[in-house]
Amino acid sequence: MSHPQDTEQRLTDLEVKASFTEDLVDHLNQVIVRQQTQLDLLTREVVALREQIALTDAGGTRSLRDELPPHY
Repeated sequence: MSHPQDTEQRLTDLEVKASFTEDLVDHLNQVIVRQQTQLDLLTREVVALREQIALTDAGGTRSLRDELPPHY
Protein backbone atom coordinates (compact mmCIF):
# COMPACT_ATOMS: atom_id res chain seq x y z
CA MET A 1 0.00 0.00 0.00
CA SER A 2 1.38 3.42 -0.92
CA HIS A 3 1.88 6.10 1.62
CA PRO A 4 0.01 9.40 1.33
CA GLN A 5 3.35 11.20 1.17
CA ASP A 6 4.44 9.09 -1.82
CA THR A 7 1.16 9.79 -3.59
CA GLU A 8 1.42 13.50 -2.83
CA GLN A 9 5.00 13.64 -4.18
CA ARG A 10 4.02 11.76 -7.33
CA LEU A 11 1.11 14.15 -7.86
CA THR A 12 3.38 17.15 -7.37
CA ASP A 13 5.91 15.72 -9.84
CA LEU A 14 3.15 15.18 -12.41
CA GLU A 15 1.89 18.74 -11.95
CA VAL A 16 5.42 20.11 -12.50
CA LYS A 17 5.83 17.98 -15.65
CA ALA A 18 2.43 19.11 -16.93
CA SER A 19 3.38 22.74 -16.36
CA PHE A 20 6.67 22.36 -18.27
CA THR A 21 4.86 20.52 -21.05
CA GLU A 22 2.28 23.30 -21.34
CA ASP A 23 5.04 25.92 -21.56
CA LEU A 24 6.81 23.88 -24.23
CA VAL A 25 3.62 23.50 -26.27
CA ASP A 26 3.00 27.26 -26.06
CA HIS A 27 6.56 27.96 -27.22
CA LEU A 28 6.28 25.50 -30.10
CA ASN A 29 2.99 27.06 -31.18
CA GLN A 30 4.69 30.46 -31.30
CA VAL A 31 7.47 28.99 -33.44
CA ILE A 32 4.92 27.45 -35.81
CA VAL A 33 3.06 30.75 -36.19
CA ARG A 34 6.33 32.58 -36.91
CA GLN A 35 7.39 29.95 -39.47
CA GLN A 36 3.99 30.05 -41.16
CA THR A 37 4.30 33.82 -41.50
CA GLN A 38 7.73 33.37 -43.08
CA LEU A 39 6.40 30.68 -45.43
CA ASP A 40 3.54 32.93 -46.52
CA LEU A 41 5.99 35.75 -47.26
CA LEU A 42 8.32 33.48 -49.20
CA THR A 43 5.41 32.04 -51.17
CA ARG A 44 4.31 35.55 -52.19
CA GLU A 45 7.89 36.38 -53.20
CA VAL A 46 8.16 33.25 -55.34
CA VAL A 47 4.86 34.06 -57.06
CA ALA A 48 6.06 37.61 -57.74
CA LEU A 49 9.36 36.33 -59.15
CA ARG A 50 7.57 33.85 -61.40
CA GLU A 51 5.33 36.63 -62.69
CA GLN A 52 8.39 38.81 -63.29
CA ILE A 53 10.08 36.00 -65.22
CA ALA A 54 6.93 35.37 -67.26
CA LEU A 55 6.73 39.07 -68.17
CA THR A 56 10.41 39.15 -69.09
CA ASP A 57 10.08 36.03 -71.24
CA ALA A 58 6.96 37.42 -72.91
CA GLY A 59 8.78 40.67 -73.71
CA GLY A 60 11.22 38.95 -75.97
CA THR A 61 14.81 37.92 -75.59
CA ARG A 62 17.16 39.98 -73.49
CA SER A 63 20.69 40.77 -74.41
CA LEU A 64 23.34 40.27 -71.79
CA ARG A 65 24.81 43.58 -72.99
CA ASP A 66 21.70 45.34 -71.60
CA GLU A 67 22.54 44.18 -68.09
CA LEU A 68 25.23 45.75 -65.98
CA PRO A 69 27.70 43.50 -64.20
CA PRO A 70 27.37 43.42 -60.40
CA HIS A 71 30.41 45.64 -59.84
CA TYR A 72 28.92 48.65 -61.70
